[in-house]
Amino acid sequence: MLLIYCPYCEEERSELEFRNAGDAHIVRPANIAEISDEEFEEYFFLRDNPKGLIFERWRHIHGCGRFFNAARDTVSDRFYKTYKAGEPKPDISTLLPAAAEPVAQDHKLQEQTAQEQTPQEEGFAK
Repeated sequence: MLLIYCPYCEEERSELEFRNAGDAHIVRPANIAEISDEEFEEYFFLRDNPKGLIFERWRHIHGCGRFFNAARDTVSDRFYKTYKAGEPKPDISTLLPAAAEPVAQDHKLQEQTAQEQTPQEEGFAK
């Protein structure tokens, strides 16, 4: 089960409590009534689908109900950082340390990451 940290509730909760709401930090055109149909299509419908780190909006639908932003890796599905809506996009260099390990948001997440890195027990195949 994936645990997601809500920056408003200040706790990790099951992924079942959250809903993805698309890309974060999308700038709305200044005067949307004056843009062409092609520009509107690009703004409203077209999104990149990169492999790697992306910034998304999420909603804690079965919790506080608030929207927040998250930096997530599309390959591993790991959340590097969650932060309140309206806060600026974090600098990528601060999110991805040299070892490319996710940045732990609190002590529990640090412990969980350490447990995942423990060697397998003897007798079990890799």
